[in-house]
Amino acid sequence: MTEAANQSVSQAANETANETANETANRAAHQERSTFRACFGVAEFRVLFGSQLLLVLGDTVKMLAFSVLVYARTGSPGLAALAYMIGFLPQVAGGMLLLSLADRWRPRALMVAGDLLRVATCLVLSVGDLPIAVMLALVFAAGVPTPLFSAARAAVLPDVLAGDAYVLGRAVFTTTSAGAQVAGLAVGGGLLAVTGAHRALLITAALSLGSAALTRWGLRDRPARSARAAGAGGPAGPAGPAGPRGSAGAAGPARTGRPARRDRAGSAPQAGAVRTTLRVNRALLADRAVRGLLLAGWLPPMLSVGAEAVYVPYLTGEGSAWGAGVVLAAAAAGMGVGEFAVGRFAPPAVRERLTVPLALLLGAPLLGFAARPGVAGAAALAALAAAGLAYNLGLQQRFLDAVPESVRGQAFGLQTSGLMTAQALGAAAVGAVAELVPAHLAIALSGCGVIAVVLALRGDLRRDLPGDLPGDLPGDLPGDRPGDLPGDRQGDPRGAVGADLRDGPSGRVSPPRGEEGARPSPAEPAA
Repeated sequence: MTEAANQSVSQAANETANETANETANRAAHQERSTFRACFGVAEFRVLFGSQLLLVLGDTVKMLAFSVLVYARTGSPGLAALAYMIGFLPQVAGGMLLLSLADRWRPRALMVAGDLLRVATCLVLSVGDLPIAVMLALVFAAGVPTPLFSAARAAVLPDVLAGDAYVLGRAVFTTTSAGAQVAGLAVGGGLLAVTGAHRALLITAALSLGSAALTRWGLRDRPARSARAAGAGGPAGPAGPAGPRGSAGAAGPARTGRPARRDRAGSAPQAGAVRTTLRVNRALLADRAVRGLLLAGWLPPMLSVGAEAVYVPYLTGEGSAWGAGVVLAAAAAGMGVGEFAVGRFAPPAVRERLTVPLALLLGAPLLGFAARPGVAGAAALAALAAAGLAYNLGLQQRFLDAVPESVRGQAFGLQTSGLMTAQALGAAAVGAVAELVPAHLAIALSGCGVIAVVLALRGDLRRDLPGDLPGDLPGDLPGDRPGDLPGDRQGDPRGAVGADLRDGPSGRVSPPRGEEGARPSPAEPAA
């Protein structure tokens, strides 16, 4: 008995030492600094960058051309505004109901399908003489699966870039999107003046087709994440007291008390897409760490970006309607400069320490609108506030580490669709305030709201919280069995997310997540 007890104590000590070594090694890997040059040295990142540039340019021109087309046929400003925004409205439904497919289907195929859907939509809008209601319905329907395609694109980036290079890659995407939107509006205006709305839509279709071709022949055909997770974990074993969930001895479907069904390929059964999406969304939002990071990414921009919706009425009321474009362009430039500066010059550890100060910068300059600045002053304040959006760079690696790889696509999709919804709600809220007080005071009050939100979320912005998610999502979600609900866990004090993402089945340090457990180095082109 004494020898057995000594062996048990020794084994527990060895496991604790291994866990500490694993966490130290992973933390060191994440803190290793990368560069933008290293990111662009990876061939697949260049492909993603090019396709993203074509995608944003095309979408911006499409929205502008479709809005002009509707206005030319109806003469209704309201319908023209609806045409400009209608593609965003259904994305909430897609984010709530379809995101699980981003982890069930091959990411390259999903990305190409999204580009081809845009091609078909633009061709129908440009060639067919359809009723306005049908055209609006077509754009609305095409917007429903958009979060699915965006989630697939976002989830591929961590497979292409490892560690700090991933964070810089996200910064490049953000900066590129901002610049491409400004360029798309300028180019779109020129195209509309020269070619008209119908031909501008044809050019948009060509841009989307180019993005599809670049993605199809430039990216590797990776398997679906759910298939990768199932292959890595192996067949589920019987229930046992030892080992974290997701390990070789983890509990499988047999523990649910229901017979295990198999699909045609003989793999583990999958629930319906809508049901799985709702359940995984619920599990992600129930996890303390993931929920905190999502709120930290949603709420500060909600009011900061919402204030931008009031720039037009503010400057129009000041007799400088022409200045609205200048101020909005300055905000886009400020966001790009902030992302580049923080990504280029701040090491990973410094970025994380700057998260709260940069988030406060989102709101503090907006207080200056209480003094009713002119166009130049408003542009400077807007640019400075938008530069604070670089605070997100300190959250990206933490969010990537907080979610299991098997649902990474859905997690990124939830992050994006939630941000878009929050910004729309923020614009509506600040606009409603502007109905009650002068526009410049509404902008200043939104700055006060940003500061209050950041102070309330400072714990989520500054530190990692222990996760509650089971590591074997989505087939074994919280709520399936007693004891699996968040906050009702027994065993590993780190939570399943911390255990399963740090340790492989053998308890050793897991390689960077990616296809077959490995990713190309950020300093070397992908094979």
